[in-house]
Amino acid sequence: MTQTRRLGLLGATGIGVGSMLGAGVFSGMWVDVHGAGPWYLAAIAIAALVATANALSTAQLAARHPVAGGAYAYGRAELGDFAGRLAGTAFVVGKTASVGVGAAVLGTYVLPGHPQSVATAAIVVCWALNARGITRTAAGATAIAVVVSAVLVVLIVLGATAEQSFGWFSSAPLVANPADAGAGLPAVLTGASAAFFAFAGYARIATLGEEVVSPGRTIPRAIGLALAWVLVLYVGLAVVLSDLFDDRVAASSSGVGDDAGVVTAAAAEPTAVADAPIAVLASAVGMPVGLVTITAALAVGGAMLAVMAGAGRTAMAMARERDLPLALAHQGVHGAPVRAEAAIAVGAIALVWAPGIDLLLVSVATILTYYAVANIAAMAQRRAPRTATVRVPVAVSGAGLVGSLVLGAVALVGSSATVWPALVVALVVVGWPWVLRARGRRSTGA
Repeated sequence: MTQTRRLGLLGATGIGVGSMLGAGVFSGMWVDVHGAGPWYLAAIAIAALVATANALSTAQLAARHPVAGGAYAYGRAELGDFAGRLAGTAFVVGKTASVGVGAAVLGTYVLPGHPQSVATAAIVVCWALNARGITRTAAGATAIAVVVSAVLVVLIVLGATAEQSFGWFSSAPLVANPADAGAGLPAVLTGASAAFFAFAGYARIATLGEEVVSPGRTIPRAIGLALAWVLVLYVGLAVVLSDLFDDRVAASSSGVGDDAGVVTAAAAEPTAVADAPIAVLASAVGMPVGLVTITAALAVGGAMLAVMAGAGRTAMAMARERDLPLALAHQGVHGAPVRAEAAIAVGAIALVWAPGIDLLLVSVATILTYYAVANIAAMAQRRAPRTATVRVPVAVSGAGLVGSLVLGAVALVGSSATVWPALVVALVVVGWPWVLRARGRRSTGA
């Protein structure tokens, strides 16, 4: 049965914005972004460009293969089983980490002294809601986008009109300290990989092929508009946050306060600046912190519901193909993949309590692996040609592939203070498809 096409450009754009304004913007990613020094805006721009290329490649694939599973299904159809399994495993691992990131951010804003306990409770609640078929609808995503955007715009205006001075990056050297040559580019790439997390929801637009009017025109335009609006918000926040991070460094080195009170706030709560910078910024510019907390809870909670549902459906699709245990294919009375989502919830809880791991960068590294496969599949599809209503130049998909590989590698290296978490993630994401391949060869006698 063909689904009625009812979404126009505005609705598709709203869904995209609502999907992107989740945990990322409220997380501690801003520490890595501003770790790029005067080139922090370049880090955000790189993340936005990679996200745009990945989104367009995914849209092209989704137009031809409007099925559950995302790049897991696209990879299998265009490149073969191994590529699909690699993409699917990366997606499930990455989105499990994303659920953990969202829960941790929620815990930090709601109950800073006990973020892990709140995070655990939030994950359980999201699983219970999804199990009952209560997910974030398209209308809900658009409503969240409007509310979160309005609050962030007010925060940006308050921050921009405060008595602060803002630096500009265009004429600054890539290496802030000439004696520290070689540290500039890695810092920019680390900032870009962290910022990519805050753009990752764009994939929701790419999968709307059966729901939008004139998908060949609407989807690319909606992706462009949604990414442009979110980019404007992120650049505005990055600029008003720049003084907060600069003042934190100045305060820690000199112990001198600032008349505007921003340095005092940053110096008094150094952990909060790293973990919940948006809340600290709100306090510094006079916005009620409670309003920011409510907005963060709304955005992050909605994102967690959507991410868990998406990861659960990919895991269910993999289980149906025997690429994950068949038990995960079970659906509850409301049609939700309750066992797959339960496994994701358990994994996210374990990650929340695991020490010494930057969950945001783990998520980025694995999700970018997923998009690397998607870009390769899009290139193969376009050259065949096997495209449908959306056609993306091979050069765009190629740029997305290179960007995904580079930023993914940077994120994986920076995901922990020790090497073992990165090795475990790499072994799971790459190793599981090899295990399945070896098992398939044994079963066929090859």
